Amino acid sequence: MNTTQIECFLAVANSLNFSRAAEQLRLTQPAVSHQISSLEDELGVKLFNRTSKSVRLTQAGYLYTQYAGEILRLFNVSKGRLKAAREEQQRVLGIGCSNTMEMWMISSALSRLRTLEPDFVPAFRVVPHNALENLLYDGEIQIMPTFKESAPKRAVYRELSMCGVVCAVSADRPMAAKQSVSVQDMLDSGLIAISRPNAAPRAVITVQNQLIAGSGPGNMIFCESIETQSAVVSSGFAAAVMADIPGIRIPGVSYIPIEGTESCSYGVSWMADELTPLLRRMLQILIEFSGAKQSK
Repeated sequence: MNTTQIECFLAVANSLNFSRAAEQLRLTQPAVSHQISSLEDELGVKLFNRTSKSVRLTQAGYLYTQYAGEILRLFNVSKGRLKAAREEQQRVLGIGCSNTMEMWMISSALSRLRTLEPDFVPAFRVVPHNALENLLYDGEIQIMPTFKESAPKRAVYRELSMCGVVCAVSADRPMAAKQSVSVQDMLDSGLIAISRPNAAPRAVITVQNQLIAGSGPGNMIFCESIETQSAVVSSGFAAAVMADIPGIRIPGVSYIPIEGTESCSYGVSWMADELTPLLRRMLQILIEFSGAKQSK
């Protein structure tokens, strides 16, 4: 059953004339007749008695008039409410982050977006990176920061910056005064805070593996997240290898380039069919902000 069948039935029931009903609905008379016939087939009853001279409602037709108008009204109400809900949903920007530091990194962009789109609402999901991909595909989030190498394959990726691989160390440690450091310098500096492999890009993991191979387990502090790794570094306990992502440097920590390392592409991913005007504006702001940071 479809609404066209019901609209045709009501038009014929009101006028008792197929030609006038077709004119009112801007359909051909055969089209109206077909819709009525298909509705009768689905209901399993005759709705009209038709002769060459007249059209009359059957008893079943009279009964169905009690319901047809309400069915059509409820359909239109539900359609309107779903449209309103869809428009409301488009004002919610789902943002997926693999750690809280990424969430704070984009807070300045969100602040700028709020001045341009005051009625939108951000919805953050902070979960491990491998869970973000499914959230993006399911439409629960619309954008996620990510390294290019781990960006969802079916999503669009936009680079925001190239991040160098650095040694992060408390600013009061002697090594903090160096312009660059080697893996051996880090091994000689004391404890090393090691992040989980799935929480860092390949270039970072490569250096971490060199550090693990060159030292014993007693010289390592293994960290479950970038937050715990950062806490260990900022408190002066250890140095760490990190990708130098703009916007998430920690006050009181020095970031020293590590010799012989490659940069990592860092940006954001989104699904092409989820590019709403709100998301498009957010992307523009992120691109502007990243350009300003890179130019400094």
